[in-house]
Amino acid sequence: MLTAVLDPQTPVAPHPDIAHLAPLLGIWRGGGHGEYPTIESFDYLEEVHFGHVGRPFLTYRQRTRAADGSRPLHAETGYLRPNGPDRIELILAHPTGITEICEGRLVAADDGLRMELDSTSIGRSSTAKSVTALGRSLALSGDTLDYTLRMAAVGQPLQHHLAATLHRDN
Repeated sequence: MLTAVLDPQTPVAPHPDIAHLAPLLGIWRGGGHGEYPTIESFDYLEEVHFGHVGRPFLTYRQRTRAADGSRPLHAETGYLRPNGPDRIELILAHPTGITEICEGRLVAADDGLRMELDSTSIGRSSTAKSVTALGRSLALSGDTLDYTLRMAAVGQPLQHHLAATLHRDN
């Protein structure tokens, strides 16, 4: 029987294994641009939440909307897990029927964080489009988070797909 419930208003200290990721905690908002050979280029608005529950991982939730705010575009949810002092894992589920596991290098410095991630596993439901590889680059400097996403899908090789700049929501 569950006897205690986490109070969302009670701050939980970050687990010591994720202390170097603490600068990511919070809500980030901004805009980006997407392109791919099989679609028209587009601009979008994005919101990302990094949180924690006192365990050795960050929670991750992302949502995008069309640049005019008129309709939802994409969402992802998952976890960011350190794997040693300079390695990181990103575990994600997409509502389009895709799961993504990316692993890579993490560089933490006084001026921010950098992550270079490449997919090690892509799972697909029977109705999901064919995505065969993903790669992500993230750079945090102060209250600015920049990222790019590379994708191999629908017969196209791995190539640039998205780029965005997000700012910490105070």
